[in-house]
Amino acid sequence: MTHLMDKSAFRYESDSVGTKEIPKDAYYGVHSLRAVENFSISGTKLHAELIKSLALLKKACAITNARAGVLDTRIADAIAKACDLLIEGKFHDQFIVDPIQGGAGTSTNMNANEVIANVAIELLGGELGDYSIVHPNDHVNCGQSTNDVVPTAGKMTTLVLLQELKQSLAHLKNKLAEKAAEFDAVIKMGRTHLQDAIPIRLGQEFAAYATAVERNLKRIEQAEAELYTVNMGATAIGTGLNADSAYFEHITETLSSLSGFPFRQADDMIDSTQNIDCFAVISGALKNCAVSLSKIANDLRLMASGPRTGFGEINLPPKQNGSSIMPGKINPVIPEVVSQVAYMIIGNDVTISMAVESAQLELNVFEPVILENLFQSITVLTNAAMTFADNCVSGITANEERCRQLVDSGVGIVTALCPHIGYSSAAAIAKKAIAEQIPVRELILQEKILSEDELNLILDVHSMTEPGISGKELLTRSDE
Repeated sequence: MTHLMDKSAFRYESDSVGTKEIPKDAYYGVHSLRAVENFSISGTKLHAELIKSLALLKKACAITNARAGVLDTRIADAIAKACDLLIEGKFHDQFIVDPIQGGAGTSTNMNANEVIANVAIELLGGELGDYSIVHPNDHVNCGQSTNDVVPTAGKMTTLVLLQELKQSLAHLKNKLAEKAAEFDAVIKMGRTHLQDAIPIRLGQEFAAYATAVERNLKRIEQAEAELYTVNMGATAIGTGLNADSAYFEHITETLSSLSGFPFRQADDMIDSTQNIDCFAVISGALKNCAVSLSKIANDLRLMASGPRTGFGEINLPPKQNGSSIMPGKINPVIPEVVSQVAYMIIGNDVTISMAVESAQLELNVFEPVILENLFQSITVLTNAAMTFADNCVSGITANEERCRQLVDSGVGIVTALCPHIGYSSAAAIAKKAIAEQIPVRELILQEKILSEDELNLILDVHSMTEPGISGKELLTRSDE
């Protein structure tokens, strides 16, 4: 027996394509449902912060349009209240469109328009889908276009997400700086080309890591400044068609007041609608930061390698079993995940760069993939920096004896002899020390090149980690 679908469970909505059945209790409408049918791409939903940004933006538009006299105050108030509910996190399940979509984000904008309209309709005592009360386009989208709404909401979301990222990076920088102070007296061998170089203090290495994080944090802050310029009021292509002049003049001011961000209207609205290279700028800053963190992670993995057959200069905190077959094996899982996050962000940056470049004429239609990848990059970098700080850096300990052993047994310290005995003689000593596996200090004493007292001055490894010539006073004496 065939069971007929209960038609009372649906309402009917029409658009320029035709009529569709919409679940009667759905707050989305025909545009959103068509987008679901057309764009089943990623299997994910819109970012929660993007939904909140859209709601805040639509609230600003409703308030500004009401003040301009182009939107009934009663309708504007209902829209504003509906937006407040979305900002609180309600009705997010009604945002059904896939983040990756054709149409420059029109489906995202219309999903927001339909949900806000239906929530407002309900607040005014009407039935869902009765757009004679509040219309998604005529009222919620009044004076707007997808082409100014989506990039502005994207900038708002990015700014919100960046605040947590900046806190996470500052936290990581502080943890690295703490370790720099803790390890300041630990002497180890510096390396270039993965070969022994000259001594360095472990604290100096960690201080350099903290400096790198701080530099990348500043780059992100500099890039962030570009996000404050918005094109609200530009409507379709930057000319402002259908945006009331009073609305056009005050929408950015209202948005700034509601959001707390110091937005400014673009000087050239057509350029601001055509080009969204600001997202490439921020993505580039994220990529640079991720690359720096991955370099630090790689260094830590090398210095902690072993524990018996590697460098073994530091110990990373053990976080979990490292093998399903080798008992007791502990792997550097936190540095590993940091590097994997970097690879993700590098890939996202390529996608964003290509999508930004592919704009044509008056609009970049690839904003959906730009925003989705950008949000992911910020989120994973935020989380990676936090776990790096708390689950790795804060628990690192130094193997001071191992570090000193490698310095004493290495040939890098011969570099300090160059001002005293010349490069050629120092090179010969290094070559013989390696070939005969004799420590540099012992070889020099054997061949009576320098006295033990002179060696103690020249090969003071701590002085080698600071600017200057180690044992310079000996040179002064010889001159006399």
